[in-house]
Amino acid sequence: MANSSGEVQERGIVVVQEEAHPYAFHVSGPRNVASPNWRDLINSSWKNENYKRTVFSCFIQAVYLLEIDRQENRAEENALAPNWWRSFKYKLTQTLIDERDGSIFGAVLEWDRAAAIADMILIRPSGAPKAVLALRGTLLKGPTIRRDIEDDLRFLAWESLKGSVRFKIALEALKSVAEMYGSSNVCVAGHSLGAGFALQVGKALAKEGMYVEAHLFNPPSVSMAMSLRNIGDRAGFAWKRFKSMLPSSCEAQATSDEGEKNSTVGLRNWIPLLGYKTSMGLKNWVPNLYVNNSDYICCSYTDQDGTEGKEANKENAGPANGQVAAKLFVMSKGKQKFLEAHGLEQWWSDDVQLQQALHNSKLISRQLKSLYTFPAAQPTQRTPQ
Repeated sequence: MANSSGEVQERGIVVVQEEAHPYAFHVSGPRNVASPNWRDLINSSWKNENYKRTVFSCFIQAVYLLEIDRQENRAEENALAPNWWRSFKYKLTQTLIDERDGSIFGAVLEWDRAAAIADMILIRPSGAPKAVLALRGTLLKGPTIRRDIEDDLRFLAWESLKGSVRFKIALEALKSVAEMYGSSNVCVAGHSLGAGFALQVGKALAKEGMYVEAHLFNPPSVSMAMSLRNIGDRAGFAWKRFKSMLPSSCEAQATSDEGEKNSTVGLRNWIPLLGYKTSMGLKNWVPNLYVNNSDYICCSYTDQDGTEGKEANKENAGPANGQVAAKLFVMSKGKQKFLEAHGLEQWWSDDVQLQQALHNSKLISRQLKSLYTFPAAQPTQRTPQ
């Protein structure tokens, strides 16, 4: 313990060692973010996008530390993780455990009313979620690395994580709190592999008509499946260009027919952007993505929809007026090393520089288009006026 002059007493040796730990909240956590107080009742910090980004990234860091605390057998009194949620008046209500190796890969954090009242915060500030599901990414430590890498390879091969036991556990946890508090009071957040899970469980709930706010940090964008599709897209574009050069008398009609078909497909792909509802009654689900162009794992999200020439741009062009399928925030620090560009700490750092890119991301529109696809039997059905 330290006295008023800052001197360390003999009994404080263990505390000094804990304070020196690089993952302690007061050592590596955000510097200029104040804990909630009574002023938030008048002007809520949760209405600030930078504050929300900082808090959600801290919650994810807490999940990494829950697993590290478990591996290093830390007792509750000297655990590293709790301060990463307590500082924002939240409490841990559930840990998500991978039954294959016993590792913690996620956690549900809920607004801590008792802690808030103790600091004269009588009601939950506007915009503060009642519950947050936070999901960590790959942790390169012996006890969990095998299962983490297994899911990394699953995404690399199939661009899907639905076959993982973690997907089922995360979906059940998110659905449970969404049903308990209402989907508008629940958020899901993840980093790296965890962002991949967060995107897919959020999308699964959206298909059921439950729209939770999603914050995805360095989400994975590279997969063999996507690469093969890109090759197919380029081949298809080359074939269309070749056909347009053929002197066929029936080419005009064929081009017209195909153009009409592509126009319909384009409309379906961009229904969430246009604000229409499908015949299934789905509305728009807009996740928040945080990417760094120096991070090769997530940089593909910054590719605009339709980049293979002018004709391709016409076929794949999204709507105007700033209508988007996702909010894309891009780190604008310039060239960085991969580990720094992919790290979670950058998202709560004081010198973070972000550009909000509202262009049409080819990858995110592809990943979300199944939410807004018309039934095949009724592709042009409209609601009677």
